[in-house]
Formats: sequence, C-alpha cells, structure tokens
Amino acid sequence: MKIKSADIVISAVKPDQYPSEFLPEFALAGRSNVGKSSFINKLLNRKNLARTSSKPGKTQTLNFYLINENFYFVDVPGYGYARVSKTERAAWGRMIETYLTSREQLKAVVLIIDLRHPPTADDVMMYQFLKHYDIPCIIINTKADKIPKAKWQKHMKITRETLELDPNDTIVLFSAETGYGKDQAWSVMQSYMREELEELEEQVEEEE
Repeated sequence: MKIKSADIVISAVKPDQYPSEFLPEFALAGRSNVGKSSFINKLLNRKNLARTSSKPGKTQTLNFYLINENFYFVDVPGYGYARVSKTERAAWGRMIETYLTSREQLKAVVLIIDLRHPPTADDVMMYQFLKHYDIPCIIINTKADKIPKAKWQKHMKITRETLELDPNDTIVLFSAETGYGKDQAWSVMQSYMREELEELEEQVEEEE
C-alpha cells in the first residue's frame, strides 16, 4: 500500500473522545515492549510517528493514527507489564475492553507476538477474549530477523499451537528491521476493508 499521509489525530480514554468519522479501524495489541510502535512505523514508512520507548507501559491511551485519510490504526496500551499498578492495569483493561467490544468501525485486531518465545499467558488471554467476542484477529509474529530462517516454521507452529489458533485467522511472519512480511500484513488488512476501499475509489473516479 502506498502511504500518502499518516498522522496521530487523538489520544482517547473514553468513547466520546473517539474520532466521529465512520472509517475502518485496526487495533494494534500486544504485550509491553513487543514492538507495536516499530510495527506501525515500518508499515507507514515513518521513523518516529509512533514513539518507541525503552520503558514498557508508556502508552496509556488509545492512540488513533489516521492513514491516507481513509482508515485508522489504533494503538492500545501494552499488557503484561508488572511495574504498572493493579489499579492502572484494571483501568487500562476496562478502557481497552470498552473499545474492542463496542466500536463498530473496528475491522480486526492486529495481535503482535514475539516469534522468539511461545505466546505468554497474557497473549493467550487476549486471543481468547477476541475469540469470545467474535472479533477478527491478525497475528503478527514479529522479530523474525532474530531467529535463523530455518527455524521460522518451528516457532510459528509453537505460536499456532499455544494460541490454539482459529484456522480463519491469519498469521504473518514479520520483521520491523528488514521489512519482511510488510506486504503480506498490508494485504491481509486490506482484505478486511475491501468494500470501503472500492467505494472510495469509485468516489474518486466520479469526482475526476
């Protein structure tokens, strides 16, 4: 996908702060420090649009990124960071759950999991939550560059088996360092908003 524009437009904590347009949205989820910001920056060809941090637990809001003025990435707080207080974690959990279960514009959740390690208990819990609410999910097995290519399939199999992955959910091997898997990630996301993109193309043709 050709990225013409990408901007963070709002950081929200409750529904009345969400963008009002009815545009497709993709939520980006994963444990703290798994590489969500690096994933966003690589896909959007930006170095620092999403701020990467050496301090896990930094993201505390739902950050809405408007892409090409026709869909959103929504970066949600990372989970599983022990130093965040139980009260804060509970508040983040409610904020994330409210968004995921009530947002009509949400097309799919992009769940980012470190290929080097089996999915954590928090990863499994998040995936089961998405399945319970019938929310489409795209698994991104990131940090592929950190593992020899010959072991990729073995590690992806561990991800599938640990999550008990639904056959309808796609798993994409990805590296923010090399860009491996970038085109496939875009292709999968585009498949979830094909109708909207076709309508936009028709509108552009009519205006021309």
